[in-house]
Amino acid sequence: MANSRLGFLLLLLLVAILFSSPAIGSSDAPFMVAHKKVSLARLKTGVERVSVSIDLYNEGSATAYDVSLNDDGWSQDVFELVSGSASKTWERLDAGSTASHSFVLESKVKGMFHGSPAVIKFRVPTKAALQEAYSTPMLPLDILADRPPEKKFEWAKRLVAKYGSLVSVLLLVTLFIYVIATPSKSSAAKASKKRR
Repeated sequence: MANSRLGFLLLLLLVAILFSSPAIGSSDAPFMVAHKKVSLARLKTGVERVSVSIDLYNEGSATAYDVSLNDDGWSQDVFELVSGSASKTWERLDAGSTASHSFVLESKVKGMFHGSPAVIKFRVPTKAALQEAYSTPMLPLDILADRPPEKKFEWAKRLVAKYGSLVSVLLLVTLFIYVIATPSKSSAAKASKKRR
């Protein structure tokens, strides 16, 4: 009797936990996701331009207030800010909405650069302390790396590698339709004999 009562209480506790966990997991709060993208472009000998864009998403179910983005991991000894700024603020970022920020740097220093993620701080009305999130990390940048010159027909090789199989299938299908749709000479000769 005691075992059945204990089993019933455990079952009741398990059911209570299962039904309360969705309520705990879906708390009314913002959830910030930030994706940092970096691209390099060589302008002239000895100068490389770095374009940085950060996309910020509020994937939560509540509005984030006083949102600030700071990407100050770019050493001033290596990079010079050309346009934009490495920080940005928004008054609010509603649930399900996005924001973007971009800036451009230039570098004249050759070598590998390992950057840090951008830091996002925001306020939640139910909490006194500022909340913090980080962007995705970026891959190391090889600034002013020696790149072999692109060969003359390299683009054609890439096109053939990418679309060659598709083109060959389309040619085979077209040839098959042509063979089926075009009458042969022997059937054309038989048709002309029947007319006589």
